[in-house]
Amino acid sequence: MLTLKGRTIEKRIEPRAGATLLELALGAGVDWQFNCSRGTCARCRCLVTEGGEHLEESTDAEWDRLGPDELDAGYRLGCQARVAADGGAIAAVNRTYF
Repeated sequence: MLTLKGRTIEKRIEPRAGATLLELALGAGVDWQFNCSRGTCARCRCLVTEGGEHLEESTDAEWDRLGPDELDAGYRLGCQARVAADGGAIAAVNRTYF
């Protein structure tokens, strides 16, 4: 199960392998903030509180925007963080900088 929390809406949905957290949030009607969806603005930044091991490795865009300290703390870019495989619990909260 995937739990996604936006500004005011939280939804639990089935994760879909290959989809980004942003795609899944928008498809579920979660009020997830974003601007570019390419990994450049970092507005879709989120804190993965559970199941980070079920996501693909961090992308170059994430390393450029977030850096090692934030990545180590569990932060990802929603537009870059892709579900690696179906199954496994994942939870993420949209935590934009602004």
